[in-house]
Amino acid sequence: MGVKSKAAAAIVVLLLSLGSLWIHGGLDYHWESCLKGYKQVNTLPQLYNSSEADGPEAPLVMERCPGQTFQVALLFSHLLAAPAYTSDVLMKPYLSSWDELVRFMEALGPMVGLISREIESKTSIIRQLALLSERNPEAELGPDIHSINGVSTESGTKNTQKASQHNGAYYSVRSMIWVELNQGLVDFHHQTDSGCRTLLRLHRALLWLKLFLEKLAETPAAGRLRSPSELCREAYQNTLANHHTWFVRRAAELAFIAMPERGFFFRLVCVQSQEELKTVLNRVVQAIEEVYDRTQKALEENNMLDLP
Repeated sequence: MGVKSKAAAAIVVLLLSLGSLWIHGGLDYHWESCLKGYKQVNTLPQLYNSSEADGPEAPLVMERCPGQTFQVALLFSHLLAAPAYTSDVLMKPYLSSWDELVRFMEALGPMVGLISREIESKTSIIRQLALLSERNPEAELGPDIHSINGVSTESGTKNTQKASQHNGAYYSVRSMIWVELNQGLVDFHHQTDSGCRTLLRLHRALLWLKLFLEKLAETPAAGRLRSPSELCREAYQNTLANHHTWFVRRAAELAFIAMPERGFFFRLVCVQSQEELKTVLNRVVQAIEEVYDRTQKALEENNMLDLP
């Protein structure tokens, strides 16, 4: 085997390792794919220009992109459905949003697709925990979701009728945190198979994708548009790299080299120009930010931002 062949083989090994190390930055448990417990409704919404947006006030319709697995309209729909009450996130649309983000990453090629497999294993963990909870309701009673979120009834008192208002332990981010803390499933010093720990890994990855899409939407007043590869690498360095080892960071650099050019992203979301891409991605980024901020607040309030 020549020098070039050995170098190519080494790169392949690094990229394969990246898939399993990406989210948590070290050797972690290997999770097989679990049965997905939720069904998502494939309805495509309309995006309307807000008063803060550029351009006319006419509605912007996100249409299905023919021949593509990833659909930005579905992603946007799931993200809009996720926020609940004043500070909670519903788990079903949250995980459905990740399903679409996984398809987004898979569309970027096999190198980035390796990362999506690890993320998909994380969503499967939470779905499996939710299924187990549903099959054993007497062993794992969830909280009253209205009480958790401070929602009052018409009489002005907190709703405490758990029997009638029970939505399941993994109904939302806050209900999951409440149940796992009360059952002692979260360990603040050692790794556990908890949904909270898994959520934190997904939460960190969501910030990386949010920042990448935000940068991809930017249109400089002067000068050239930066390459998606450069933008993705920069977003990674400002987010996930802070939680990764040197080995994983180097492997990530190799994956970003294979990132498609900007024209590919036009086709991926069915737009014709950078301005149109900016309009679509800005809506998506705003929706991601709302979900991210609510999750961040819930984790921070329960001192879960540094779970091992």
